[in-house]
Amino acid sequence: MIMIDLALFHGMFLFSLLCVQGAATIRTRGASFASSVFNLMNAIMGSGILGLAYAMAHTGIIGFCILLVGVSCLAAYSIHLLLKICDQTGERLTIDTLLNSMSSYLFILKSELPAAINSFSNSENTGGAWYEDGRLLLIIITLCIVLPLSILPKIGFLGYTSSLAFFFMVYFTVVLCFASCVLQSAYAIPTMAFSFLCHTAVLPIYCELDRPTKARMQNVTNVGISLSFLLYLISALFGYLTFYAHVESELLLSYDRYLPRDVLVMTVRLAILLSVLLTVPLIHFPARKAAILILFGGRPFSWWIHTIATLVILGVVLLMAIFVPDIRNVFGVVGSTTSSCLLFVFPGIFYLKISNQNFRSFDSIGAIFLVVFGLIVGVFSFSVIVITWVQGP
Repeated sequence: MIMIDLALFHGMFLFSLLCVQGAATIRTRGASFASSVFNLMNAIMGSGILGLAYAMAHTGIIGFCILLVGVSCLAAYSIHLLLKICDQTGERLTIDTLLNSMSSYLFILKSELPAAINSFSNSENTGGAWYEDGRLLLIIITLCIVLPLSILPKIGFLGYTSSLAFFFMVYFTVVLCFASCVLQSAYAIPTMAFSFLCHTAVLPIYCELDRPTKARMQNVTNVGISLSFLLYLISALFGYLTFYAHVESELLLSYDRYLPRDVLVMTVRLAILLSVLLTVPLIHFPARKAAILILFGGRPFSWWIHTIATLVILGVVLLMAIFVPDIRNVFGVVGSTTSSCLLFVFPGIFYLKISNQNFRSFDSIGAIFLVVFGLIVGVFSFSVIVITWVQGP
């Protein structure tokens, strides 16, 4: 998996180079600054927000805050390195990491949508109603909502849906604060790394940004990560203060256990589901770009290839989401392997490989630190997770 990541990561540099060169020759008005921020935040935020309270329960409030600040700063710095080398070459996207990200979002829908519908229906029946089958509902919403949004040709079109997803996340965070007032550590860093994984969407957003410059895109990144950090911290804090050690790996399950029919909890569940649903097409865009570039090179746009790639990728993601048993497995394994590589290791490696700066320069030392830190976190976390699985509950 790591070797596939590395090869695809390197191959997608070509895509960015084509974007930059194309923008120099044919410049149409691109996505606005606000739209780009919403798209980036939608790429950052998603199912990861549901696992952060669980991480805080196993690291403590102070430890969690230190780790969250550190991971967010490293994420911003790794994007800074990618933007610097983008001017020299191109883009970096990895297909398997994107598939894992999309599958985690669909997993949330599979596990939460039946309960949400059942709670709004006020039905005590837990029998065989079709809307209680998470797999069937997942297939329906993928065909009716995710597929039409995913098949759009440009990522800028998703700016409006990303803004809706952001406001749903804000609503989720606000209600967590209100609910809190009225009422294992190996997973912590991988979960945070997964939660700040937006690198796959940075360059597509950069390519379609109006008046694209490295400084302007860096501002988009800084604003997006800062707002996401704030929402992550608030939601994790109040989610933890509500349930303490009893918080589930998926936060909404904790509320469902104690307040199964509460109207506020039901609206929060619906808001997070809509936010997650609108995130899937945004993550799908760079995955499709990567697949098409690797398989077909730089040939002109074809609706036939575009459609087939969309259907194949969504099909693979759908199967992954259907057969995943526990979202903690997604956060832990993906965070400790592909997410750690994409967030820390690959940006550092490619910067050291492509940049002409001396190895004693500030950015080169920072790139080396990213590589070493990513390898340590990935190996340690994955080893502990595997040992936990072997030992059982």
